Amino acid sequence: MKLDMEINQTNALTKIHPCYKIDVSYVLAINPSAICALFHIFLGLLSAITVCGNLLVIIAIIYFKQLQDSTNFLILSLAVADLLVGVLVFPLTMEFSITFCLYDEDIFCKVRSTFDVLLCTCSILNLCCISVDRYYAVCQPLTYRAKINNHVVAIMILVSWGVSSVIAISFTVIAIYQEKCTAKCKIVALMANILGLIFSFYLPAFVMVFIYLKIFLVAQRQARRIQNTKRGVTVKMETKATKTLAIVMGLFLMAWLPFFLCTTVLSFSHVNVPLPLIELLNWFALSNSTLNPFIYALFYSWFKSAFRIIISGKIFQGNFKNTNLH
Repeated sequence: MKLDMEINQTNALTKIHPCYKIDVSYVLAINPSAICALFHIFLGLLSAITVCGNLLVIIAIIYFKQLQDSTNFLILSLAVADLLVGVLVFPLTMEFSITFCLYDEDIFCKVRSTFDVLLCTCSILNLCCISVDRYYAVCQPLTYRAKINNHVVAIMILVSWGVSSVIAISFTVIAIYQEKCTAKCKIVALMANILGLIFSFYLPAFVMVFIYLKIFLVAQRQARRIQNTKRGVTVKMETKATKTLAIVMGLFLMAWLPFFLCTTVLSFSHVNVPLPLIELLNWFALSNSTLNPFIYALFYSWFKSAFRIIISGKIFQGNFKNTNLH
């Protein structure tokens, strides 16, 4: 995401990024090297894995009717956001890194920043919607189908993408006009940054943690009450799905929390953080988009079966839309 910070050039390092260096006049220059080549190869492979993994999720949900339910439509929206991270954010960040953009504010830096903010915010808002879906599935199972139907899910998805777009555009507009700001304008920009950080990460993350803790407690009570009935089997299935989605959320927080904390510190203080550390936290956060499809394949037997049919090419050999994936 866009970092609102200044570089202390008197303490600048000669090498701040494997593909760049700073000369004696503090001008950023290309530093071609074997390390730089390996760096781009690794990130290119990561981008390809991200695209392929999330494409599998998207094809599976669209093709197999058994996977077309409210939870999986939210997962589909999340997979689209993660796919776009692999298609857009990974290549743009490789070419126009945080280091490059701090020294040379190219137009593509603004484009990269806008997509970065849009897609990472959309990911966490989709995860927040998924947590709400899981809450009703486990805590209010009798009213779940009535309250979380396709119409409600469509609204959730539209709100997630809409709010993310507003936040991303706001960050971009602030970045463009901040250099020309008066003192009063800078106060408005600071307030906008604060609200952006709260609504794009801290508030949704807090809501998700609170919901999943409540779900866990309710699921534990339900599992103790009903163990040998058919309803008990359903509870166990919902609990397993909830645990899987909680792992997805947990990995997201582990990936993005360090970067958001770093962004917050840099935005509202004069603390100097090494640029290599910022780059590392940024790529660690983006790599979260690579993990989600593998979590589905590992914990969901029906996703695993769907992936196997897609990868083997069997979907081109006959009608597998109504196949039982269990």
